[in-house]
Amino acid sequence: MARLAITRGVSPAIARCELTHRERTPIDFERARRQHAAYEAALTGLGCEVHRLPADADAPDCVFVEDVAVVFDELAILTRPGAVSRRRETPPVAAALAERRRLVSIDAPATLDGGDVLVAGRQVFVGLTSRTDEAGAAALERALGPLGYEVTSVPVQGALHLKSVASHVAPGLLLIDPAGIDPAAFDGYELLTVAEGESPAANALWIGDTVLVAAGFDGTRKRLEQRGLKIVEVENGELARAEGGLTCCSLILEMPARGA
Repeated sequence: MARLAITRGVSPAIARCELTHRERTPIDFERARRQHAAYEAALTGLGCEVHRLPADADAPDCVFVEDVAVVFDELAILTRPGAVSRRRETPPVAAALAERRRLVSIDAPATLDGGDVLVAGRQVFVGLTSRTDEAGAAALERALGPLGYEVTSVPVQGALHLKSVASHVAPGLLLIDPAGIDPAAFDGYELLTVAEGESPAANALWIGDTVLVAAGFDGTRKRLEQRGLKIVEVENGELARAEGGLTCCSLILEMPARGA
């Protein structure tokens, strides 16, 4: 199998991004672009073929492609983002996915952000947040249940998305920030907590045998390394000002290798 990473350019309007839990601070657009390019280079280094969609000057949050779709081997689910301003981001991502997956849509009035969907094998956790409601979680269960997935709703406190506070980083292992989630929600999984004062480190991206982490969280990185995990660090400081994490900036698809 090969891996395809769908990304999208940073909008020149990123400073007008939606914010829920962070105060608005200046975002350096050019630095954000450089950091995003380095992120894409890291994906390439991990064996992904990167397919970048163009940025949209009228969609400040468009770089965060994860929120408008959730990808599985069998299908891709087009979400209905909780922030109305973000719903215009869907068509270009849908067009890219339509070439590679059967598409299913979440319909109104339900809301669902992809950042609230944590997939751990056949288990899917859905965060209930200001962006994802119970109707969105139920719609996801209707789409995935017939395919053999188990969908569980999890309340999230004080964070934008479920994956702001929990990431799947190895088979059966979740990296979590217990300040935003009840660890009991993940019964049956081994849990590794972030280091004190490093809540943003809970968002990490597992690809192959490597975990991509945000730079600057040395305590959490050391905990991951002590578990024997291979780590690659990338700078994410500018997009973090827009409440973005590493998982937010790509959709990873497993694809048949060419010639297979």
